Amino acid sequence: HSRRPRPRTFLLEMFSTFQICACTNELSLLANVQPKPHVALTLTYVFTVLHGLTLTGSTCNPCGTLQQILDGGISVKQGGLKIGAQFAGAVLARIYMHSIWAMGIIKVHSEALAKGCSNPIQTTETQAFCIELLFSTVFQLTILQFETVKPRLRVHLIALLITMLVYGGGNLTGAIFNPALAFSLHASCFYDKFWDYSLVYWMAPS
Repeated sequence: HSRRPRPRTFLLEMFSTFQICACTNELSLLANVQPKPHVALTLTYVFTVLHGLTLTGSTCNPCGTLQQILDGGISVKQGGLKIGAQFAGAVLARIYMHSIWAMGIIKVHSEALAKGCSNPIQTTETQAFCIELLFSTVFQLTILQFETVKPRLRVHLIALLITMLVYGGGNLTGAIFNPALAFSLHASCFYDKFWDYSLVYWMAPS
């Protein structure tokens, strides 16, 4: 990763984060589709597999990038570039999806635009912090264990892990454990309660 030219590194991280954020923005609207939660969980698994197969070599997660910096895999400068790209992709995904929703193709799109902050934290802030911290730790440690697994199998194992975590904590915090994705999904919530959401969705996973 450290030898990849900087523009390519930036674009790969930006486009891959854009992809995962755009898909998750749409997926979040399908959480109540019957039968619940089977439809949402199935789509979570499918989207994660497709993401893993189409844009390999990216982390799409500032927490993963910080881990690479701490391990000495990449420099602080390159890590900062990747994190900047991740948040750029997250913001672009939100703008893009909101422009699609504004067309009012289906009713749920119009409702999502009118709703504003969806209040994803359905528990106390302390519990929410602990959930995101725990899930992020489990995810990052498991990813390290999967490094020796064949790529095609690893994609499915990671997708299964994410689906299980979403099932376990999705109803309490959304089980996001990704600061860039959290900002893309809940930017209006960050605007309303910046410190609360920064603590749960930025500090806890990191």
